[in-house]
Amino acid sequence: MVRDASTLHVTWWKSSQSAAQSDCVECGVVDADSIAVRDSKVPSGPALVFGRDALAAMVDAVAGGLV
Repeated sequence: MVRDASTLHVTWWKSSQSAAQSDCVECGVVDADSIAVRDSKVPSGPALVFGRDALAAMVDAVAGGLV
């Protein structure tokens, strides 16, 4: 976990499905193996950093209704 996501040198993006809404999560590529995730409403708040495989597994679990 990173306490202040604004300190990460990444380009943040959010889902195209979020349109103009501001209540979204944003992702940023930290390095070849890691993705950061933060709350778009609190850009200087914490970010969780996941390995690519762990993030993919979490997304699959949520999409499959397992979480």
